[in-house]
Amino acid sequence: QLVYPYDFRLTEKEKTSICYLSFPDSYSGGLGDTQFSFRLRQSGGQRTAHYEDDGEYNREAPLTLQRESAHYFGYVYFRQVKDSSMKRGYFQKSLVLVSRLPYVNLFQSLLQLIAPEYFDKLEPCLEAVCNEIDQWPPPVPGQTLNLPVMGVVIQVRIPSRVDKPGSSPVKQFNQENLLPAPLVLPSIHELDLFRCFQPVLIHIQMLWELMLLGEPIVVMAPSPTVSSEMVLALTSCLAPLRYCCDYRPYFTIHDSEFKEYTTRTQAPPNIVVGVTNPFFIKTLQHWPHILRVGELRMSGDLPKQVKVKKLAKLKTLDTKPGIYTSYKTFLHKDKTLIKRLLKGIQRKRPSEVQSALLRRHLLELTQSFIIPLEHYIASLMPLQRAITPWKNPPQIRPFRQEDFMKTLEHAGPQLTCVLKGDWLGLYRRFFKSPNFDGWYRQRHKEMTQKLEALHLEAICEANIVAWMKDKSEVEIVDLVLKLREKLVRARCQHLPVKEETLQRVGLYIETIIGSLPEDLQAVLHHH
Repeated sequence: QLVYPYDFRLTEKEKTSICYLSFPDSYSGGLGDTQFSFRLRQSGGQRTAHYEDDGEYNREAPLTLQRESAHYFGYVYFRQVKDSSMKRGYFQKSLVLVSRLPYVNLFQSLLQLIAPEYFDKLEPCLEAVCNEIDQWPPPVPGQTLNLPVMGVVIQVRIPSRVDKPGSSPVKQFNQENLLPAPLVLPSIHELDLFRCFQPVLIHIQMLWELMLLGEPIVVMAPSPTVSSEMVLALTSCLAPLRYCCDYRPYFTIHDSEFKEYTTRTQAPPNIVVGVTNPFFIKTLQHWPHILRVGELRMSGDLPKQVKVKKLAKLKTLDTKPGIYTSYKTFLHKDKTLIKRLLKGIQRKRPSEVQSALLRRHLLELTQSFIIPLEHYIASLMPLQRAITPWKNPPQIRPFRQEDFMKTLEHAGPQLTCVLKGDWLGLYRRFFKSPNFDGWYRQRHKEMTQKLEALHLEAICEANIVAWMKDKSEVEIVDLVLKLREKLVRARCQHLPVKEETLQRVGLYIETIIGSLPEDLQAVLHHH
C-alpha cells in the first residue's frame, strides 16, 4: 500500500516477496498483534550503497552484526482484529521495517511504539516518525546512542569488535538525566535464548554442532514468531564465530527460492529455514534435519522437551514435535548445563539470568573449539625478522589440516573444555563447511593486512639514502612507484598502520624523487 520514504526503490520482485513474508501463511486463529522477522535475498543486482561509511562500520562492528550487502532484514508488526465492515470479517495489516542491519531488538521495540499509532493515524504518523529517525546519528560501534522517537528516547549501545566476548553489555547510565527517563535496551540484538530454546534445551549441544557444521535444517513452527525466533537463536549460538551460511527466519511457499530449496535433484543447500505452512512437511521431508516445535507447553518445572526421532517417522500431517534426524553427535552431552538450568527454573530465576547461563555455555563451547584453530593459524605468520624493507613481505604459510590435527594432542579443546567425545571428527567435518571457509578467509585477510602494515613500518625504519647509493635510476623509479602503490593501498584498505608511518613514507617518496634528474622528477610528479 505504501512505502516510506517514497524514494526508497525496491524491485517488483522484492515488493512481492516482502508482501508474502509480512503475513502468517498458515491459518492462525490468534487475534491481536504479533511480531516476527524475515530475511530476504536482494534482487536486481547491487544498489549503490546509501552508506558511504559501510566499510568503516563493518570494520569496527562484530562480524555477527555487519551490515548485509546482498540481503534485507524485514521486521514485521502484524495486526489481526475482527471487523465486520471488512469483506473477510477481519482487519489484517502489517507494518514492516526493512533494514540491512540485524538489530532485531531495536527494530522490534521501535515497531512496538510506531505500529499501534500507525494503524490509528496512518500516513501522517509515518511521516513524523521518519523525520525523527532521519535525525538519528549513524550507528558507531562502541557508542551509546540516544534515539528520540514519538516522545520516547530509546537508549542502546552499539557493540564493537573489541568488546570482550561474553562480557555483559555495559550497564548504561542515564548520564544526561534525560527526561522522560529513556527506554534502555540491554542489547540491540540478543534474543532471550532461554525462552527461544525452551523445547530443545536438552539438545542444545546437538543443535550447536549442526550449526557449526552448516548443516541444512528446517524449523517447522506453529507461527512466524516462533519460527523466526528459533532460526535467529540458532544462528546466534556460534558467536563470536560468524555463521556464514544462508538463513531464512521465516519462509513461505510463495518465495522465489521455493523451487531451489524443495528440489530433490540435488542435496539441500547449507541453510536454516523457518516455515509454518504444513505443506512444507511434504516438500522438505528429504532434508536431513527437521526441528518441529509446537506452541510452548510446560511439563512440571521444565518446558516439555522434544525427542530425537528417525526421519522416517515424519508423518505428513500431524507431525509431533521433535528433532527428526539420524545425526550422531561428535561430543557427549553436557549434563551440568541442564542441571543448572533446572535449578534456575525451580528457583524461579528470571529468564535473562537463564539466558546468560546458556549464552556463556555456548560461548565457552565455541571458544574451546576455535582457540586451537586460532593458535595454529597464528603460527603460519612469517617471523617479524623475515620482513625486510626492500623485499616483498614473505607469504603466509598454507593451512595444512593434518599439521593442525597434530597440534591437538597437546593444545586441543580438552585444555579448556570438559566435554569428551570425538573432537577430531568434528574438526574434519568442520573443514568441509562454509563456516570454516568464512573464518579462514577472514583471518587470512587480517593477517595479509598485518604483514603489509609491518612491511610499511620496516620501510620507515630503513636508511633509504644508503640503499639508493648503488642503485640505477630504473630501480629507484621502480621503488617510488611501488611505495606509492603501497601508500594508496594502505589508505584504501584502512590498514592497521599509524598515521605518522604513512606520512613518513610520503616524505620518503618526496625525498627519493628529489634526488632524481629534473625531467624524471616532472614525470613522477605528474604520474
